[in-house]
Amino acid sequence: MLTQTQKLIAQAIVRLFETSTVRGDYSKVTVIPGDTGHVSYGVFQTTLGAGGLERLLKDYCSRPGARFAAQLGQYMPRVEQRDVGLDADAVFKNLLRACADDLVMRDSQDAFFDAGYWIPASRAADKLAVETPLGSAVVFDGFVQGAFGIVQKLATAAVGEPAAVGERAWIAEYVKRRRNWLAGNKRLDLRPTAYRMEAFERLIDQGYWDLPLPLVVRDREISEQSLAEQPPNCYSGPPPGSRALSLQTPLMRGLDVRLVQLALSQREFDVLADGIFGQTSQRVVARFQQASKLPPTGTVDAGLFSTLGLLG
Repeated sequence: MLTQTQKLIAQAIVRLFETSTVRGDYSKVTVIPGDTGHVSYGVFQTTLGAGGLERLLKDYCSRPGARFAAQLGQYMPRVEQRDVGLDADAVFKNLLRACADDLVMRDSQDAFFDAGYWIPASRAADKLAVETPLGSAVVFDGFVQGAFGIVQKLATAAVGEPAAVGERAWIAEYVKRRRNWLAGNKRLDLRPTAYRMEAFERLIDQGYWDLPLPLVVRDREISEQSLAEQPPNCYSGPPPGSRALSLQTPLMRGLDVRLVQLALSQREFDVLADGIFGQTSQRVVARFQQASKLPPTGTVDAGLFSTLGLLG
């Protein structure tokens, strides 16, 4: 039985693989050319093609206080149909990014990925007599990325069952077999992900079976501090209208910026809703102002917040 901290460390390693951050990027939206999953979203990147995105969004929309439930509802028929046109739908992807600012969505993602990946992986680990935190992280990674069972059979065929050869020998064989399976996969998008097994091999070589803190995985520090940090690219404020938005140094960031970007995107202006008010955001604001017969200042004041429907 892993401690809560060991579970968080194991999950942090896989979050690093999925979103390059220890806490996980709840706002991350990815479309990899050739990926049969198509658009993927969230801290462990659930996909449209496999149906996980539909289940996650339905759960979120059903929760009390889900801020973006009504807006997502307009897209749910396409999500249910697994419409691959969503891969290129900028507004849909911006809406997903904005949802990450809602604590309800972050709670939904945590519950969804626990139920869909961590709990099944833990059951598989128990059945295999895999007990160490590092071994559990390896099994969890196989469930998140997929095809755990395929590589499990390859490893067992090579060295035998974990109970017979020992967990550590079996996990080391599994990691080697998975690295080779990924590197030579017929899916070209999977081949570069062999780095995941290389990271595990380094932890195995160092004997970090208990995942002691602090750890460095893929040049990222996993520590008590990094595990407790606010998730990246998630904003709790400032609220719209509490300040004017303009191009400054350092760049302005926050919930108000993200909501302005989303509103402009929904009005067919090409802007990424990343919550950062940079040069592109300034230019898009100016173009919207010009189209609305307003002085094209590129600054979002209280009047423009109101025009975009973001006040009250």
